[in-house]
Amino acid sequence: MINVIKSLNKEDFLTQHIGIEREGLRCDIDGNLATTKHPAIFSDKLANPYITTDFSESQLELITPTRKTAIEVYDFLENLYNIAVLEIGDEYIWPQSMPCTLPDNIPIATFCNNAAGVEAYCYRQFLLKKYGAKQQVISGIHYNFSFSENILKTLYQSSKKNTSYQSFKNSCYLKVARNYLRYRWFIIYLLGSSSIIHKSYEVDCLEKLKNEYEDSYSHKGALSYRNSECGYTNKYDLYPDYSSVDSYINSINKFIEHDKIGSHKELYTHVRLKANNPTNLLQSLAEDGIKYLEFRSIDINPFDKVGIKKIDLEFLSVFNLFLLLTKETPYEYFQQDSNKNQLTVAKYGFLDPLLLKDGIEIKLSTWANQILSEITIMNNMLNLDKNHAIEFQREKVIDHKKTYAHQIFIKVREHGFIKSHMDLAKAYKQDAYNNRYLFKGYGNLELSTQQLIKESIKRGIQVEVLDPTDNFIRLQQNGHVEYVKQATKTSKDTYISMLMMENKLMTKYVLTENNLNTPKGHELSHKHNIEPILRKYQRKSVVVKPKSTNFGIGISIFTTPPTLNNLITATEIAFKYDNTILIEEFAPGREYRFVVIGNQVVAILNRVPANVIGDGVSSIRKLIELKNQDPLRGRGYTTPLEKIDLDEQSALFLKQHSLTFDSIPSKDEIVYLRENSNISTGGDSIDYTDDIAEYFKEIAVSAAKAAGANICGVDMMIEDITAKNPYYSIIELNFNPAIHIHHYPYKGKGRNVAGFVLDLLGYKVLNCGK
Repeated sequence: MINVIKSLNKEDFLTQHIGIEREGLRCDIDGNLATTKHPAIFSDKLANPYITTDFSESQLELITPTRKTAIEVYDFLENLYNIAVLEIGDEYIWPQSMPCTLPDNIPIATFCNNAAGVEAYCYRQFLLKKYGAKQQVISGIHYNFSFSENILKTLYQSSKKNTSYQSFKNSCYLKVARNYLRYRWFIIYLLGSSSIIHKSYEVDCLEKLKNEYEDSYSHKGALSYRNSECGYTNKYDLYPDYSSVDSYINSINKFIEHDKIGSHKELYTHVRLKANNPTNLLQSLAEDGIKYLEFRSIDINPFDKVGIKKIDLEFLSVFNLFLLLTKETPYEYFQQDSNKNQLTVAKYGFLDPLLLKDGIEIKLSTWANQILSEITIMNNMLNLDKNHAIEFQREKVIDHKKTYAHQIFIKVREHGFIKSHMDLAKAYKQDAYNNRYLFKGYGNLELSTQQLIKESIKRGIQVEVLDPTDNFIRLQQNGHVEYVKQATKTSKDTYISMLMMENKLMTKYVLTENNLNTPKGHELSHKHNIEPILRKYQRKSVVVKPKSTNFGIGISIFTTPPTLNNLITATEIAFKYDNTILIEEFAPGREYRFVVIGNQVVAILNRVPANVIGDGVSSIRKLIELKNQDPLRGRGYTTPLEKIDLDEQSALFLKQHSLTFDSIPSKDEIVYLRENSNISTGGDSIDYTDDIAEYFKEIAVSAAKAAGANICGVDMMIEDITAKNPYYSIIELNFNPAIHIHHYPYKGKGRNVAGFVLDLLGYKVLNCGK
C-alpha cells in the first residue's frame, strides 16, 4: 500500500482534517472546583460551536473547527484557551485530566428550557446516577481527524474497484480504528499525564492507592489514571464490531437493547466512528458512511497551556498514516488484549511491563521501539520530514523520566498536587493576558479584524476569512449572514456615507450644514497658485492635510504660526497622498477619538502624539529605536501600538522646535515627534470613555448622523472635558475607525467595541429566553 501512494506530495500526507475538543475544569485560585455559572458571554451552550460545557456547569469544552495541519489546529485551540481563560474572571482552567479539589455537590450543566436543553440536562442526570459526578468531570483531549481525499482516492484507484468509493473509504477508516485500538497503549504511554490523583476523588479508587504525598494518591508505575479503572469507563467491557459499518451499528444497538448503555453517546470506547449528522449518528453512518474518526485516549498535558504540545500533534499526523498503512494481523481477540494492554500501561507504564501482542507477551519498550522503527521507515519513504517529532517520542521510550506523567509526578511530590497544578494554571493565564491582543494563525489580518473574530467566537458566531489581504470575513449564525471588511465596514453604512467621510471637504460641509463646529479653511490643488493662499495663514496656527486620507497620513500640524517655507513643505507632503489638499485653522484643545456605533458613543480615547522621554545620554533617533522594541508596537495594525517612523513630518516638526533626530534630550524631558496624535503614526492611547461629559458625546452622535453613519470615528478637539467650557471643534470623521486601540489602550480601561459592532449587525449574545 505504501508503494501506491509514494508518488503523492508530502502535503497530501500531512494535510489532514484535524479538530480537537479539549475539556477543562474551572477552578478558583486555591484549586477548588468553581461552582459559578458558565460565562454568559459565551451565549447559549448548545448553540456555541467553539466554547461550551461538558457534563458539569464548571467544565469548559473548547472545540476547534477543522484545520488542515497540526500547527493550525494548535493555534486555534490556543486562541480558544486565551479567550476562555480571560473571560472567567478570577478563575483558572485546571491543567490536568484528573480533577482539582471537588465538592460534595458538583453542579451539572444547565440549558435553556427547550426540547434540546431538556434532553441535554436529562442525559447528564442519567450519567450522574449511573456513574457519579466525580468520574464525569474527568477531562481529556478528543482528537478528530480524516485523511486527505487525495490519499484515499489514490488507494482506491489502485484497488480492484469491486466496490464503491464510499465502501472503500469506510474500510480504510475501519482499519485505522482497529489499529488504533491495538496501538492505543502506545499513545497512552507517550501522552499520558494523569499519574497522580487528588484526595477528594472517588473513595473506591483512592482505597487501592497509597497516600504518598500530603494531598494526593498514586502507586508505583502509574502513568494515566484517566485511562485506568479509576477513569472514565463504562460499567461493562464493551467491544463494538469494527469489521464493517453495519456490524458497528448492530453491535451498538445490541448494547442499547441489552441495557449496557443508554445510547451511542454513552459508549466510552477509545475510538469512535463519526458521520455527517451527529444528531442521528447511526442512521447517518449507515446512509453516508464514515466522515472522520475520534480518538479518546489522550490526557491533558499539564505542561502545555492548551493541553497538548504541537510536536505531539505533529507525531499524531504521522501515526495516523502508520495506522492506515501498516498490515493487520488476523488475531481474533485483539480488542480484549488491547484493553488489558491499556490498563497495564495506565497503571504500570513506568515499569516496562509485559504486554500482549497477538496473544504473546512482549516488553513495552521492545514493542514501542518496533513501532517507532516502522514509523521512521515510513517517514523516510514518504519524505514526511517529521524525524524531529518521531525522535521526540523515542526519547520518552528510552527514558520514562521524560514522559509528562513522570514529570508531573515528580512536581507533585515536591510541591503538592494543588500547588503544582495551580502554579501552571496561573502561568498559562498570565501568558494569555500578555498575548490578549493576538489571534494565533491570523497574524496576516489587521488587529481590529482579529478583535471582531475573537468576539464572534465568544458568541458562537461562525467565522470564515474570505480574503485575508483585504480583511474580508463572513459571519454566520442561525442562517444570519453578514460580510465585514476591516472590522467596521459593514452593511449598516451606505457607500455615500463612506465617501462623504473619506472626503474632508464634504465632511466639513455636512458638519457645517448641521450647525456643528469644524475648522475653517481652503481647498487647494496643483492647478492653484497656492502661495498667495498660504501667505494668508502665515500668522495663524494651521493644519495641512490631504483631502481624502485616513490614519493621519500626510498631515502636518502647526500649533504656532509657520514660516512660508514650512507651509510649502507641508503642502508637498500632503500632495504625495492626494491631488487635492486642505489648509485649515488649527483648533485648540486636546484631541479625542469618539467611536459612535448606532446611536451611542461606545469608546473615547485621547491619543498622545508619538513621543520619547530623554535619558540625558541617547539621541532622539536612539530613543525611538528603543521605544519601538516594545512588543506592543508593530506595523500594519497587527499590534495595539504602531512603531514610530523617522519620516519627513517628524523631521519637520522637530525642526520647528530647533531639534533633529540626533539631538539629545535631557533626562525625563518629553519630546514630541509630531503634532497629530494618530496611533497609526506611533502615538499612545489613553481611555477617557467614562470621563468625557455627555454634552460632547451627544455632539459626536450628531456628527455621525450628519454623515448618515452607523459606525463612525469622530475626532474632536476639546479644551474642557467637563463641558464647563463647551468649546469643541470636529476635525475629522472616519468611516473605518480602528477598534483595537480601544480594546487595548496604552492607559486605562479597555472597551469591547467589537461587541457593539456585532450588536449592530444583529448578533446579540444568545441566552435563555432572549
